[in-house]
Amino acid sequence: MKQLISILTLVFAIQCASVPTAQLPIKSTVAGSPVEYKLDGKTYEGYLATDSSITGKRPGILVIHEWWGLNEYPKQRARQLADLGYVAFVMDVYGKGILAKDHVEAGKLSGANGDPKIILKKIYKALDILKSNPNVDSSKIGAIGYCFGGGGVIELALDGADLKGGVVSFHGFLGSKNLASGVKKIKSKVLVHHGADDPFIPKASVETFIKTVTDAKAPVTFVSHTGAVHGFTRPGFEKHGLPGLAYNEKADYTSFESMKTFFAANFK
Repeated sequence: MKQLISILTLVFAIQCASVPTAQLPIKSTVAGSPVEYKLDGKTYEGYLATDSSITGKRPGILVIHEWWGLNEYPKQRARQLADLGYVAFVMDVYGKGILAKDHVEAGKLSGANGDPKIILKKIYKALDILKSNPNVDSSKIGAIGYCFGGGGVIELALDGADLKGGVVSFHGFLGSKNLASGVKKIKSKVLVHHGADDPFIPKASVETFIKTVTDAKAPVTFVSHTGAVHGFTRPGFEKHGLPGLAYNEKADYTSFESMKTFFAANFK
């Protein structure tokens, strides 16, 4: 029987290996819906994902999108988090309906939110929305982010936010101007997944980040994925035609499983 179980597990793993983690099956009871809110007179529209088959309060996870804006990708990741038993809320950084048409516009939109004070104000607003959800245990909150959003969750940690679940950055920006002053403030556990061959994150920024958190003995785990470039969790990224931007199956699976283990341990 044990051998049969092992064989079935291996077959399932092989079948899933050809499917990006963002496209793995999700329970039919998982669904998401838009959440409109305002900040400083501007309208934003986030996305909340839950599993209706689960009752009672559970941990909540904040999701911060890439520089493209709140498109389908972070929504799918939120539904996956809901499938794992969490309530997931994707915050809207740019404003309701605002999506980048190309990388030039994406750069402008993300650049306009590059100041830590600007992005942090929006993150804390989103955290308040997540914590106020009746299905969320407000004492058990975590956060994840991709690319631009990955930098956002690192800023959150550097600001001293105390999140029981910790924060996870996937191919996120590492060159925060608050790194030197904020590293001593870190209370939340931080998990960083970085593409070792990412040309968008300067090697100097990577080295400075690692040295700074190591010297400060901050609760940061840094994972560098050999052969992975920027956007390694994002299926079809290579279609954008930007050198150094591509999906990497191995890094995608490894980082996703690592995130699951990270949250499970922190929320235990």
